Amino acid sequence: MSDSEISTANTMRERAGESRAKLWILLGARRLVVTGVIAVIFFVMFVIAGTLLYPPLKSEIAQTDTIETMFSTMIGATITGTTLVVTISQLVISQENGPLGDQRQRMSDAMDFRSFVGEMLNQTTPSDPSAFLQQLINVTERRANELSDSITESDNEELRAELDEFADSLTGNADTVKDQLDGAKFGTFDVLFAALNFNYSWKIFHVERMRNEYADDLTDEQHRLFERLKTSLTMFGPAREHIKTLYFQWALIDLSQLILYAAIPALFVAGAMLAFVGSGTFTGTTLGVTDILWVVSGAFTVTLLPFMLLVSYILRIATVAKRTLAIGPLILRNSQR
Repeated sequence: MSDSEISTANTMRERAGESRAKLWILLGARRLVVTGVIAVIFFVMFVIAGTLLYPPLKSEIAQTDTIETMFSTMIGATITGTTLVVTISQLVISQENGPLGDQRQRMSDAMDFRSFVGEMLNQTTPSDPSAFLQQLINVTERRANELSDSITESDNEELRAELDEFADSLTGNADTVKDQLDGAKFGTFDVLFAALNFNYSWKIFHVERMRNEYADDLTDEQHRLFERLKTSLTMFGPAREHIKTLYFQWALIDLSQLILYAAIPALFVAGAMLAFVGSGTFTGTTLGVTDILWVVSGAFTVTLLPFMLLVSYILRIATVAKRTLAIGPLILRNSQR
């Protein structure tokens, strides 16, 4: 087993080989910023298309009911989309509702997990998500170093080399993630983004592999240390998945609110275009582009803002969901298979 197969990069972007710009758009950037970028690009492309394509938009408006068709359609689409958003909100909220027995079971499961983690940490389990993950990573790093130290007297040089490499890789990954978690607040994407950088599943696989491959060279105490390290790594999985689930619910509720807020000006603009704008309303030219094209492009972009918000949020949620489909030592991406 070569070192390159044990060590991994400390961030998800480096492990996946994705460009920084792509992951910034999909994950890192604030969703309102992404929405604004999409809106600006759409507006510019619409102006360019309206200027260059034949027939020109001005003559098209003079001869047909283009504005009426465009914005009457957008009124219907906005109302329908807003209704669907309300349905999404109800589905998210419904997961929090249930009879007393179900709520009691949820509380019991949560407290059992906290108690187990508290025993493992030998302290009170933190309530802040970022501190909770930091402590799990701390205990994992400590146990990895304890295991590495216990192997220093082993006669198997290959085992010592692999375990040292593994411990160094885990420590580097842990330090990177802990730095990112430091000060991160839940409600932003920072906590979950940092958690995604800790590739616990790859580490579980190597703990199992080394323990089985070198079983004859290990003492009972070293077997116990391997099991302790595996336990701390496996606890990170459900902890991250729980925080991911809470973030998804939080983000979908934020999305619902933002779309409802954006729907009001979208409907107003669409209605104003139907009521007050016609072929003779804007007849001048600004910066070489007809004023009617500026107005129609801007108004159409505003009416599309609810959809653009949906796109920006779903891009992040779908990307995270795809990268965290498996829990445990299952490697779905080619970068580590």
